[in-house]
Amino acid sequence: MQPSKKCNVFTTATITKNMLQHKLLFAILLISSFGFGQDDDNTDYIEFNDRKNVVHGVYLGLTTYFGEIDGKDTYIGGLKVAYVANRKFEVGFVGNFFYSEQDNPRTINEDLIGVYGGLHLEPILFSENLVNLSFPILIGAGGVGYFGNNFDDPIDEDIDEDEIDAIFVVEPGVSVLFNVSRYVQLEAGVKYRFSNKLDLDLNPLDRINGFSGGIGVKIGVFNMGRNRYKKHISDEQ
Repeated sequence: MQPSKKCNVFTTATITKNMLQHKLLFAILLISSFGFGQDDDNTDYIEFNDRKNVVHGVYLGLTTYFGEIDGKDTYIGGLKVAYVANRKFEVGFVGNFFYSEQDNPRTINEDLIGVYGGLHLEPILFSENLVNLSFPILIGAGGVGYFGNNFDDPIDEDIDEDEIDAIFVVEPGVSVLFNVSRYVQLEAGVKYRFSNKLDLDLNPLDRINGFSGGIGVKIGVFNMGRNRYKKHISDEQ
């Protein structure tokens, strides 16, 4: 006796329905396990975004510049310590040492030597980029003179061979800053130095005004806007 077609159709429909039910149940279980996994993961991590937070930095900088005073070659070395506020403004202290080949015909020691330093201010543009533009300015004071002059035929025998004159200096400039990492920054720029009038015996030089250009390196902690989205809770404990 042959089974009827009606019975075959019923059996096939029943098997198909059972398969669909099993697949649906499996899909629900899979989605539920994924949700529980996400909940467990969120309990182990804190999500946050510090992109808009104020960041701070501090660094030690070394610079070397070449320039001119009264058209004569001048070499300048500098040391700088500064605080960086939100990668947009620097405030600190700068100290510079220089010597200039002045060729003073009245002295055997022809090199003018000086030291000056003071307040360092530097607003920074495009601080979010790899390359920044800044406008540093130094406002300070120091001393300058011909040390060990050994004057030839001095007019006044009382002239001090190591006479030093005090100077007041304002030195604005423009620099390009290269952010190598959160701890190292390179700079290159040009400056112009303004000073008060010198009062040195037998000295043809009036002021130490002049351009200079050079490079420098800053080493410290700049916190270059590092944006952390997740942090493990155990790191905070």
